[in-house]
Amino acid sequence: MIDTGTLSLFVLAVLALFLSPGPNMAFVLSHGLAHGTRGGFAAAVGISAADLVHTLCAATGVTALVAAWPPSFDVLRYAGAVYLLWLAWQALRPGGARHAAEAQPAGFARIVRMALLNNLVNPKALLFFMVFLPQFVNPARGHVTLQLLMLGVILSLMALVFNTVLGAFSGQIGRRLQARPGAAKFQRGFLALVMAGLALRLLLLDRPSKGI
Repeated sequence: MIDTGTLSLFVLAVLALFLSPGPNMAFVLSHGLAHGTRGGFAAAVGISAADLVHTLCAATGVTALVAAWPPSFDVLRYAGAVYLLWLAWQALRPGGARHAAEAQPAGFARIVRMALLNNLVNPKALLFFMVFLPQFVNPARGHVTLQLLMLGVILSLMALVFNTVLGAFSGQIGRRLQARPGAAKFQRGFLALVMAGLALRLLLLDRPSKGI
């Protein structure tokens, strides 16, 4: 349904976006460092799951409905900022950041949920899927909604692979740091700093002139 040329261009554009530092990269790196490779992978899973949700919302028109309500941008970013500040506080609490060796399945699921929610309450991510995916859709080649879903699934799978590699890299660094005195405190502090920085980023976002 999607021609090879368009698909190749889409893949290159997505790779370029992944290589640009952003909130998802920061989230994966910080959780890989604090929770090990398993934590980085959990963050990657949560982000990809959020990408699928954003894709579904964009393809079905839900995103457009949300964007049509002017206060939605501020509601999302303030909710996201509060959530990230709460995560920063949790990281600073004693035992807030676990070592990879101590990670339990429940911890994995918790990081997945955190990554999922962090992405879903980011108004820029909502706008991205609404604006980016349609650029690679050709109505003459079939059902538009199906093309949007296909592109979103491809993007989500690419994000899973890229962020898993990123999480494994930061997880190895975190494992090496554990052997040093005060490593746990540093890992908690770094994670809290990143979460607080992402919250500040949300608060300082410029409201788009139109839409959400």
